[in-house]
Amino acid sequence: MKIALNGATTMHADLETDVKAAAAAGFDLIEIWAAKLREFLKTKTNADLKRLLDEHGLEPYSINSIEHITFRSADDYAKIKAETEELTAIAGALGCPYVVVVPGKLPENATEDAIIDESVRVLNELADIAEKHGVGLAFEFLGQTDCSVQTLDLCSRIVERVGRDNVGSVLDTFHFYAGNSTFEAIDELKPEKLFIFHINDAEDRPKEELTDAHRLYPGTGILPIKEIKARFDKIGYDRMVSIEIFRPEYWNEDPFEVARKAKEATEKALGLESSAAGGSW
Repeated sequence: MKIALNGATTMHADLETDVKAAAAAGFDLIEIWAAKLREFLKTKTNADLKRLLDEHGLEPYSINSIEHITFRSADDYAKIKAETEELTAIAGALGCPYVVVVPGKLPENATEDAIIDESVRVLNELADIAEKHGVGLAFEFLGQTDCSVQTLDLCSRIVERVGRDNVGSVLDTFHFYAGNSTFEAIDELKPEKLFIFHINDAEDRPKEELTDAHRLYPGTGILPIKEIKARFDKIGYDRMVSIEIFRPEYWNEDPFEVARKAKEATEKALGLESSAAGGSW
């Protein structure tokens, strides 16, 4: 299983520092934070970034992320499509297989059927754009109560309805727990449709109090990481795992040290210490 560093974990570092910190810690992959990417490209090129990644032995795995893609006004949706063109074109140039897309806010009185229909329509339209660049869209449900897609269960139904090779799911351990996703939804996953696995842990608080700022290094909180891992074993998922932690406390620390701690914690939490890089669990 390959391990990625997500740029959210080291939010205050720039993209070049993320690449160097990930390489120093021995990561295989990197998930590129979109805001850092745009800042990098103000003075450098895609070719410069590709060279930087190659020099440090890192594969770009995704660009994070296009937010609130559904239930938008016509003007805002036009911007979403433009952003999809922008980021999937860059991803294609980098040889980066995925761009993460996030569902929109939950409209008042929206039915589940309406959420599915809107999500399927938008994902198909954006996937047409991404497909031109040879890139997939990784659809990430959020466990917050104001998100239109809060569970893996619903996310998987939407991805299944879309039925395209370049549209799959993201499972984030924090959102899986906070949104009350079921373990049965993992059992029913086709492993090839789980594009990205985000790992993190969380403080021991009531679910309704949890926010992204309460995330922790894997294995240091109360999230059901071992059970999720066991379910992945059953369905044969062993592609990748990425550490995504939105904790301001960590952002203020040395990004090289944060990257090292994040990788070590992930290996320990998933039992990867004795596995070769890129191997099985």
